[in-house]
Amino acid sequence: MSLNTTLIRSLKAPPRPVWEEPPSRTGFTAKGGLLVLCCLGVLGPLWIVIVTSLSPKPVIDQAGGLVVIPRGITFINYTELLSGGQVSRAIMVSVGVTFFGTLFSMAVSVLGAYGLSRPGSLGHRYFLMTIMATMFFGAGLIPTYLLVQALGLTDTYLSLILPSAVSVFNVLVLRAFFMGISPELTESARIDGAGELRILLTIIMPLSRAVVAVISLFYAVGYWSAWFNASIYLTDQEMLPLQNVLIQLVQKGSEAPTGLQQAVRTGELSSLGLQMAVMVLALIPVAVASPFVQRHFKKGMLTGAIKG
Repeated sequence: MSLNTTLIRSLKAPPRPVWEEPPSRTGFTAKGGLLVLCCLGVLGPLWIVIVTSLSPKPVIDQAGGLVVIPRGITFINYTELLSGGQVSRAIMVSVGVTFFGTLFSMAVSVLGAYGLSRPGSLGHRYFLMTIMATMFFGAGLIPTYLLVQALGLTDTYLSLILPSAVSVFNVLVLRAFFMGISPELTESARIDGAGELRILLTIIMPLSRAVVAVISLFYAVGYWSAWFNASIYLTDQEMLPLQNVLIQLVQKGSEAPTGLQQAVRTGELSSLGLQMAVMVLALIPVAVASPFVQRHFKKGMLTGAIKG
């Protein structure tokens, strides 16, 4: 009886390595506690920023700075920031640069990755080695600035897009995913008379929605969070994106964005509350977009990397 029971158990549950065994009750408790601490470490500062941005000036002054426990909610910081002026203009600049920059970067990356995924394409190995070399060697800041200046891109929005338009890592991920698509599909389309562009648009792209969504999010977050290009290529304060306005606001400390200094001086608004409100506005797009792309991360990134 004991032998039969052992045999049945071995058939139902084949032996597994030690590291794949189910964790003990202590292990479950330790993992749960660690996850709770990680969540608190991430959500705690975010909570403080949001609460402070929604707190009236007397509450912030009474707390001596950042507010942890809400005592009165007001949206005056957001209404004043979005009523016009430097912050509203910076938000529009960031939205425009993010939208058009992501479209341009994805178009160039998809076309480049598709060309590099065809082993028989002209100069395939040469171009592949060339772009891979740029991952390890760069021209440097001064030559890049001189090039942008020579092209007449300084004080233009193109200077926020073109210098960082293509990520070699993203191109390689797309290439790896495209190479994992069954070649029989493309060959059958060629037999039917389809050209390379039609094959890319009607066959490759529909099968690559997951990886395209993930790479698009990478580019969008990069453009939205970028501040360095604007700090060296733009001198017009009215052209600055949101991240640069946020940096100026935090670095200046007590100074508010243009048009709000009087409200801060009279005590109607808190400079710290305005800073926190700008931070929340900068976080909202990423926080909203990430959940919609989250389900594509595993399929888009891991599958593309393994198949490559």
